[in-house]
Amino acid sequence: MAITRRELLKSGALAAMTPALGAAANLPAFTTAAHAQSASAPVWRHALALFGDIKYPADFKRFDYVHPDAPKGGVVRMFEQGTFDNFNLVVSGVKGSLAGAVQLTMETLTTRSLDEPSTAYGQLAESAAYPDDFSYVVYRLRGEARWHDGKPVVPEDVVFSFDALKKNSPMYSAYYQHVIKCEQVGERDVKFSFDAPGNRELPTIVGEIPILPKHWWEGTDPQGNKRDISATTLEIPLGSGAYRIKEFTAGRSVVLERVADYWGKDLPVSVGQNNFEQIRFEFFRDDTVGREAFKGDQLDWFAERSGKQWSTAYDFPAVTEKRVVKEKFPDASSGRMQGFAMNLRRPLFADVKVRRAFNYAYDWEESDRQLSNGEYHRDSSYFDGIPEFMATGVPEGEELQILETIRDKVPAELFTTPYKNPVGGNAEASRNNLREAARLLKEAGFEIRDRKLVNPKGEPVSVEFLSQDQGDERGVLFYKPYLERLGMAVSVRTVDSVQYQNRLRSFDFDITTAVWPQSISPGNEQRNFFGSDSADRPGSRNLPGIKNPAVDALIDRIIFAKNRAELVASCKALDRVLLWNCYVVPQFAAGFERAARWDRFSHPEPLPKYGISGFPNLWWWDAAKAAKTGGRS
Repeated sequence: MAITRRELLKSGALAAMTPALGAAANLPAFTTAAHAQSASAPVWRHALALFGDIKYPADFKRFDYVHPDAPKGGVVRMFEQGTFDNFNLVVSGVKGSLAGAVQLTMETLTTRSLDEPSTAYGQLAESAAYPDDFSYVVYRLRGEARWHDGKPVVPEDVVFSFDALKKNSPMYSAYYQHVIKCEQVGERDVKFSFDAPGNRELPTIVGEIPILPKHWWEGTDPQGNKRDISATTLEIPLGSGAYRIKEFTAGRSVVLERVADYWGKDLPVSVGQNNFEQIRFEFFRDDTVGREAFKGDQLDWFAERSGKQWSTAYDFPAVTEKRVVKEKFPDASSGRMQGFAMNLRRPLFADVKVRRAFNYAYDWEESDRQLSNGEYHRDSSYFDGIPEFMATGVPEGEELQILETIRDKVPAELFTTPYKNPVGGNAEASRNNLREAARLLKEAGFEIRDRKLVNPKGEPVSVEFLSQDQGDERGVLFYKPYLERLGMAVSVRTVDSVQYQNRLRSFDFDITTAVWPQSISPGNEQRNFFGSDSADRPGSRNLPGIKNPAVDALIDRIIFAKNRAELVASCKALDRVLLWNCYVVPQFAAGFERAARWDRFSHPEPLPKYGISGFPNLWWWDAAKAAKTGGRS
């Protein structure tokens, strides 16, 4: 399941905010932060964060990075790869831009600013309060919040949403495993209780829960059938957000329309945003076809994944005439690891020497040159793109102290040797790396018989790469002959997006490409990424099946870090342990987002640091530019 940009930007800095806005049921009211702190009682806050300062005060009017008078109107047509058969966010199958489309129709208790590392301001909720020990949080809903059918958003909706997501969604179940109860405690107040104190991230991240309308889901559809929150559906869901789904063609397109009487259009977190009258998502099975549709002016915006295509495929007249603009947007909002994930549930990958051999067999430098025209750098960290979290050199200082507590559970080399990926790029280096791969396989008990690699039981070694599109497939087909030179039988299985998600959900693969996005303040999501409890949970992000007590201990250190310095040291230690266990063959990262667009839109200057392109939310239709591009008005 793809993770959303909101999830990438989660967490941030903890700071006191405003005086009390009123008393919640079962909670005392406080008029000043000083009074509240002296009594060790919760302070009502207009924004939540983890470490540091809050930029915008309680009476702020808008975010600095928006154009408050941006014109409303116009239609934007966007590319999405694959297909779809579901609009229900609670169950698996809603991914990529479709998830983004559905989320534009819904709202959360809080929303993030894009010019701070990770601060959440009230959206459906007007304020929140939690005690010094972070053992619970209470959110107060805005009295004016409304669903698209005019009914108010009420605490029962929040309780229903939390229970449904935790019960039916593996991702949310893991993410909120330490939230043990959600209950109404006042007319507009909802309390989330945690299983233990000290997890300072939980009060903030429960604000990310998408809120669903209980009355709609417990009702019946137009045919009189009772709706099922645990089932997929193509019935257009009821939302409360700035957009609603106007129409769709199953598997091919989804059209969103701006809600003219959207209840929250004047909220400080909404001003200057949601400017397009319609947002159309067009689905294509292949990005090559989608790219040609963009060239033919059937799409307005195309996010380019391929470095080689970025360099070679945009020489058509509209680019020369500057009617089409190519632009790279720096990504300071997140880090990531992308790699070939080996399924440790398969006996073949149980030995770290075998997993390391797969890395030595991969000539990434040559792959980047041939497939991407040298556009990328190779991932060398699970936090690539966030330098303060990346393990470099040998451990020292607080990171070393943390690793000493688990010395007997981690590879001894990590204390004395910096982790480095093998380097290829020429025939001699590639041969040397394959020799090292063969040596590692021999040490692990594998040998060559009749020109085939066999395992210690004498069985021939075969591996299947699971792929979801031609972009992934190209990378695998480059890698395939290198593994075959080691004596392996290698096959590539490319399936459609629905089959692909189902096979990942059940861990039915040998090797597949995996991506783990990281926020600027990592926390509870690490359990779902790498924790032992998630290794056998269908639908988790722990695709390799990691069950490592050292990793579990380091995740706990991250979640319960008492300050930023401890968080940084714990992340470095986790990064180092994951790298040395060779769970993936690292692939590539860019540090930017590529996009080509027909020049019909404008955006605020400058764009916010943590918003990447900010498209389409911060942009608007520019009629003067559009008139110069031709095509449509």
